[in-house]
Amino acid sequence: MPTYVYTGRNQMNQAVRGERSAQNRDQLESMLRKEQVTLLSIKEKGKDISVPRLGATQKVKAKELAIFTRQFSVMIDAGLPLVQCLEILGQQQENKYFKQVLTQVRTDVESGMTLSDSLGRHPKVFENLYVNMVAAGETGGILDIILQRLSIYIEKIVKLKSDVVSALIYPTAVIALAVVVISVIMIVVIPAFRNIFEGLIGPGERLPLPTEIVIGISNFLASYWWVLGIVGGATFFAVRSYYRTPNGQRRIDGIMLKLPIIGLILLKIAVARFSRTLATLLSSGVPILESLDITARTAGNMVVGDAISRVRTSIEQGQTIVEPLKASGVFPPMVCQMIAVGEQTGALDAMLSKIADFYEQEVDAAIANLLTLIEPVMIAFLGVTIGGIVIAMYLPLFMLVGKLAGK
Repeated sequence: MPTYVYTGRNQMNQAVRGERSAQNRDQLESMLRKEQVTLLSIKEKGKDISVPRLGATQKVKAKELAIFTRQFSVMIDAGLPLVQCLEILGQQQENKYFKQVLTQVRTDVESGMTLSDSLGRHPKVFENLYVNMVAAGETGGILDIILQRLSIYIEKIVKLKSDVVSALIYPTAVIALAVVVISVIMIVVIPAFRNIFEGLIGPGERLPLPTEIVIGISNFLASYWWVLGIVGGATFFAVRSYYRTPNGQRRIDGIMLKLPIIGLILLKIAVARFSRTLATLLSSGVPILESLDITARTAGNMVVGDAISRVRTSIEQGQTIVEPLKASGVFPPMVCQMIAVGEQTGALDAMLSKIADFYEQEVDAAIANLLTLIEPVMIAFLGVTIGGIVIAMYLPLFMLVGKLAGK
């Protein structure tokens, strides 16, 4: 008869650990359930788990985390022991890094650590929001519900990001193609026309001004294209380095929010994320001050994060959540009014969820409108640019034909 090592918690929520012989896992689970022990893990004695060394450069995608959380919630709801869930989910992971993380989490839980503490040891995979919600679920005995809310939250955030990325693919591809085509025309085609024009015009004659401008730009690009590459690369790395500083991120985020059309979309994305995050945390039992602190750190925009931090400070001083929201000047009046109603009726989390749903739909509509606007703008830009180049190249031919006709 095999001997099993088990960990769990008794009625007093105290950690218990021991060894017991049983015919199989199911029999041991039944025995412990009669003793009112909430089982955390079961491991057959002598079958240790080797924990491989984690890679330093690999990541876990948000979609992978959402799938894991959804499956985890279903398994917990079905009554499977915590460590068995982690074992099954770890074995089926295709991401080797994530598989190693789950193996370490499983080992930590088996040693008596709580699930939230075990997850907290891997901040690159499980951020503060995730860990705090799991801790609230463990404390309240509703871990399956919390994991389900977490999976919904992550799925909605992933959808919001994917919608934005998908919307940017088409204009980015068109602009990149246009840059390539125009560069080839300016660097390869225009010099050939220049040589023809130099042989046709007489001494002392000048080409039309538009033609001279196009040829001048072509000469510059053909001779100094590498300078543009260096300047562009240096500018990109300088802006990225500046954005990594707190002041730089705050300033650039503020500028982005003030841009026409795009700024409004970014603000709607920030409001949707703020509402969804705060609603998920509050409905999971996380205290409001801690929820606001987590929401500020995960806002995705430094200006919005600073506004949320000021809201948290004001609440600590005894004010309502609406007053500092209005004073921040970041959140739209409708958001402040709906939060005020939710605060007065005691249904703040439900109202925040409705705000998040509304603004996620607004983001979808705004992106669709932006694409509708971008298409004619890009067509007009390409038409004016390429058409202007063609006309500038034909003007000397028209001038020459006029001279020949005059003779």
